[in-house]
Amino acid sequence: MRILVTGGAGFIGSNLTRLLVAGGHAVTVVDKLTYAGNLSSLADLQGKPGFRFVQADICDAEAMRRTFAEAKPEAVMHLAAESHVDRSIDGPGEFIATNVTGTFQLLQAALGHWRQLSGSPRDAFRFLHVSTDEVFGSLGPTDPAFNESTPYDPHSPYSASKASSDHLARAWMDTYGLPVVVTNCSNNYGPYQFPEKLIPVVILKCLRGEAIPVYGKGENIRDWLYVDDHARALLAAVEKGRPGRTYCIGGDNERRNIDLVKLLCSLLDEFRPRADGKPHDSAIAYVTDRPGHDLRYAIDARRACAELGWAPQEDFQSGFRKTVRWYLDNPAWIQGILDGSYRLERLGKL
Repeated sequence: MRILVTGGAGFIGSNLTRLLVAGGHAVTVVDKLTYAGNLSSLADLQGKPGFRFVQADICDAEAMRRTFAEAKPEAVMHLAAESHVDRSIDGPGEFIATNVTGTFQLLQAALGHWRQLSGSPRDAFRFLHVSTDEVFGSLGPTDPAFNESTPYDPHSPYSASKASSDHLARAWMDTYGLPVVVTNCSNNYGPYQFPEKLIPVVILKCLRGEAIPVYGKGENIRDWLYVDDHARALLAAVEKGRPGRTYCIGGDNERRNIDLVKLLCSLLDEFRPRADGKPHDSAIAYVTDRPGHDLRYAIDARRACAELGWAPQEDFQSGFRKTVRWYLDNPAWIQGILDGSYRLERLGKL
């Protein structure tokens, strides 16, 4: 297929793009290259047939119309979003702009493109809107997991902006007929994740011998989904998902934050022991909890498994081992983030 991927220079987007190109799809990546967009995450795709990069803002209506006209996509996979809860608390305006206004502009461009199609290309076209489980709010310790019928109850500017974009995507399906599929995923982890999120933060703090911050008592629970498993689910949603349908994508891998941090520390004890002989978890430091911190997220992915023929491949340990190993084996990528040099890269290098 010819596929347009928004946010393709980000964490999930770059891993998804790599999967698509390897599968023979022609991929046009659209990315604004904000702080979280990194061309180094796509460097291995340089010169490969079927890969094209466009630096553009999804809020730019004319740029989106032009990109659709040039790419002529058979599917859109919309991942571009501001996604960090702490940043949304400090600066919610960017989240409203990108996640709400940007999604609106992209839906409009997709609608105009789709309306020009006819016959089987029109019938086969899909707009995949990729969202988060955070739109559902918080679960108690024994509550059943989120599923496609769970009411929305967002608690942060980030999750509220994503909830808004979900509603827009469904409205464009119901009002205009645009064939939209929505996915809501649990916390992703794996290679190329920007080092502001929990797992890369822990790994980098350990490597630098610094205190490892854990919010509150570390009792918040998340369902962890390896990014390659998520990418496979997204492709299955485009290929097999029913328009108007929502699919919850999870890793069946619930962990308390403190237990996850200790697991990562133990892996680093194995792979990269501290010079002083102390265990890495001796550097854990509990810090003041953030506002509106949801207690627990969990995903019931049975619909995705049944209708998309998908299931996560990584288990409770394997994905975390792969992730720690990747960060240890890719110091240049990490250093480019830490010293800011990744921001100096330009399109010409691809």
